[in-house]
Amino acid sequence: MHFILRLSAFTGLILSGAIFGFFYAWVCSTMWGLDTADPKVAIAAMQAMNASVRNAVFAPAFFGTPLALFLTAVLAFKAGRRDAVWPFAAAGVIYLFGGMLLTMLVNVPMSETLALVQIPADPGEAARIWQDYSPRWQLWNQTRTLVSGITLCLAGYGMLRLGPGRGPVPA
Repeated sequence: MHFILRLSAFTGLILSGAIFGFFYAWVCSTMWGLDTADPKVAIAAMQAMNASVRNAVFAPAFFGTPLALFLTAVLAFKAGRRDAVWPFAAAGVIYLFGGMLLTMLVNVPMSETLALVQIPADPGEAARIWQDYSPRWQLWNQTRTLVSGITLCLAGYGMLRLGPGRGPVPA
């Protein structure tokens, strides 16, 4: 049980870090770069990136993070590691709602709408489309990035609460 608990905790930590890093990269480089590009190029690039993101490399971090965190909370509970239960459970809940569901309910629909856009020949119309999309999409991406960062911190704290030994961590 000890090995499986540690493996689950480590998996939850790695997946939390991966999804935080994914969202963070959009914040600090991708969207800033697209905002400085010609709006026609930005729209086309965003359409291409959104079309490519649903893949087997992205899926484990996006969908697996809450599963690994919840599994770790259950395993920690069964192992009597009560101090580690709440950080993993809280991390799972926070990411599930503020990362995964936010993405599915806000960012994905926005990106699906953008995918239907025919890039206009008129530069002013392209600029208007991009300006209507980018700031709002970035706000919600920054929100899910913050949430994913909190998730990562909680998973790390949960790892610390597991401690180096096999018994319960003293309070």
